[in-house]
Amino acid sequence: MSGPLRVGVAGTGSLGYHHARLLRDIAGVTFGGFFEANPERAATVSKELGITAHPTLDALLSNVDALSVVTPTKFHHEVAKAALLAGKHLLIEKPITATIDEADELIALAKAKGVMVQIGHIERFNRAIRAALPYVDHPLFIDSDRLAPFNPRGSDVAVVLDLMIHDIDLLLTLTGSKVSGISAAGIPVLTPSIDIANARITFESGAVATITASRVSKDRMRKLRIFQRNGYLSLDLAAGTGEMYRLRKDMDLAALAKSAQSIEAFVERVAIDAPEGEPLKLELESFVAALRGDSPVAVTAEDGRDALAVALRIVHDIERSQPAGRSSAAAAVRSGA
Repeated sequence: MSGPLRVGVAGTGSLGYHHARLLRDIAGVTFGGFFEANPERAATVSKELGITAHPTLDALLSNVDALSVVTPTKFHHEVAKAALLAGKHLLIEKPITATIDEADELIALAKAKGVMVQIGHIERFNRAIRAALPYVDHPLFIDSDRLAPFNPRGSDVAVVLDLMIHDIDLLLTLTGSKVSGISAAGIPVLTPSIDIANARITFESGAVATITASRVSKDRMRKLRIFQRNGYLSLDLAAGTGEMYRLRKDMDLAALAKSAQSIEAFVERVAIDAPEGEPLKLELESFVAALRGDSPVAVTAEDGRDALAVALRIVHDIERSQPAGRSSAAAAVRSGA
């Protein structure tokens, strides 16, 4: 796509606000305004950012070439479908939709209309992940923890779809493999849905991952540990930092077998780093670059569907073990409610 690129935002809650804030200043983009269903919120955002609030979604669509969809998950399908029917390119925040059927419909519609869809799995742009990727080599075991205090935003869906799906996408990216098995547990604590969950995931490559997500924790933590034959990567996604410990090439296995050795005798620390950058800005810039044909789509709609499919399998496995009568977010998700 050449010439001025008109991009808008649908939904300006806490995250959509920042989509709008950043898009208005990205080089090569003409910000086409936003649509927010809450009139008071729309007025506030318009005043604070100095941008146009359109009265309807259709009005916004008539003024843009591409749209960032940052509505609550239950509205992703409705808003994205309207935009695709109008021939607009899309960036859809994670998860792509609430159900697999909805995701499949959007993917088919995008292909029919010849438009591009990117999914907002923002952790792909985390500095720690960008630094680690060159060193990832056929992971065998991955351990992931994502803990956060309670926040009403996102609590309309299970924590698996709200928080854990970030790490599900990372696991699929790091292993480059399909899931072969899932065993999961979780419980509601503050909402009728699942607020804390843990899953053990096996992959066709032979890799195994354990993954925990909680939105009822005292403190925040986002850590990822990757074990592979040549070493170990420890990543702090909250800080955007990481380090690698790698077996030394000059390691003397015979000496190691004879007596206890300090870890420095057979392991070396490898500094890993990546350029600084606000992940959301990098994500939006990648969307614009893909629209211009300067780079491939960073996270495809199919990638988003794959992550959603695994997340729903985890929710389903948890729901199977729930006592009868417990409220079920998964039931609503599966029924498309």
